[in-house]
Amino acid sequence: MRYGTYLVPAAIVLTLGSLACKPPKTAEQIKQETQAAFNEGYQAFKDGKARDTNPYLSAKEAKENPHKMQGWYDGWDKAKADKDAADKIAADKAAADEAARKAAADKAAADEAARKAAEVEKAAAYQKAAEAALKTIHFDFDKSDIKEGDRPLLQGIADFMKAYPAAKVEIEGHCDERGTNEYNLALGNRRAAAALAYLKTLGVDEARFTTISYGKEKPLCTEAKEACWSQNRRGEFKLK
Repeated sequence: MRYGTYLVPAAIVLTLGSLACKPPKTAEQIKQETQAAFNEGYQAFKDGKARDTNPYLSAKEAKENPHKMQGWYDGWDKAKADKDAADKIAADKAAADEAARKAAADKAAADEAARKAAEVEKAAAYQKAAEAALKTIHFDFDKSDIKEGDRPLLQGIADFMKAYPAAKVEIEGHCDERGTNEYNLALGNRRAAAALAYLKTLGVDEARFTTISYGKEKPLCTEAKEACWSQNRRGEFKLK
């Protein structure tokens, strides 16, 4: 039996020949292809693609172009590392900003608490000084003259007013129950005016005082005897 010769088409021969004779890639070509694959992987991560979407995972590509597969992975991993680093920097900055904000808020709160405490302390000292200084003075029957023994009390009031320049005081004139309402109101006015006039001589601005007469309307004692009447004939000093 006679066998024929199997002829391989010329196109196939040429193709196989070209593959067999294809020269290996140069180091520069591999470097360029690796860089291109790296850039692709980097962009793939930024586009939200998963790591297992590497287009160079096929058996053929893995065999012929392993550098492309690795370059793509390296690009994807680098993009993720860059994002993680940027996220950490942002998170650290946010934490630092929050810590600074909290520290500033805490300091402001502490400063405000200290300010309020100082105000309370200052107000308490002011009230204590006022209570110590604003003592009641007394008058003789039907008189509005300042008694010798009351002058140190008025000096104390003047010293208080000088120590606290913002303080303002109302001087009240009071009388005992004897006499008419009209007479006692006038007498109370004279007593308050006498106290004010004396304080002026001690160097206190009269504009810081007001005067009022209550006559016999506000007695401290209601018994009809001199011991009570002497208590009611008075001048009182009240903070405004």
